Amino acid sequence: MARIAGIDLPKNKKVAYALPLIYGIGRSNAWDILKAANVDPNKKVSDLTPDDVAAIRSVITSDYKVEGALRSEVQMNIKRLMDIGTYRGLRHRKGLPVRGQRTRTNARTRKGKRKTVAGKKKAVAKK
Repeated sequence: MARIAGIDLPKNKKVAYALPLIYGIGRSNAWDILKAANVDPNKKVSDLTPDDVAAIRSVITSDYKVEGALRSEVQMNIKRLMDIGTYRGLRHRKGLPVRGQRTRTNARTRKGKRKTVAGKKKAVAKK
């Protein structure tokens, strides 16, 4: 099993499709990393030699910010937006969509489960 950047890559997947499981590496970055490390992208993770794993690991550590470092940077950016009081920071603070999506309907992922508000009672007409 190959362990890169603190993540155990699944043995049965090809390397090019296993690397995006690391936070901060997408499909195109995975192909670039494998090209820089001179590793065949069609190789399965179980077929990697220790030299291949070391080459991939060295390329990732030298050129990319991944996992914990990247997560903390993203959180610091969000905290900075909230501290300086930008519109985006206020949206983060309130737990609402940040990038201009509508909130009258949808937005359930950000807003959470519905909180039912009782409706207005209708007046009963007397005869």
